[in-house]
Amino acid sequence: MSTNVHTDNAGQSKALPERRVSTETKASFKSSELIAYVLAVLGVLIASAVVDASDFGPQEAWFYVTLLTIGYMVSRGLAKSGSREFFDDDNR
Repeated sequence: MSTNVHTDNAGQSKALPERRVSTETKASFKSSELIAYVLAVLGVLIASAVVDASDFGPQEAWFYVTLLTIGYMVSRGLAKSGSREFFDDDNR
């Protein structure tokens, strides 16, 4: 990491590190949560298409997809609540 030189009021120069900037968390498509969510939704929908409708029909399948979606949204909210992804500020 390079440094910037700053002169204070006394005329002395100090080396300041570059500013570290952070995002709240990494993008959702970069997380394994999205892959697990998509696979679970596909599994539920495929299972409902394969089995007899009297056992596990479309209404139950979409109910489980809704529950999976709520769980995914809660998990992403928890992930964003306390983690940061740092990167260097290169605006000079």
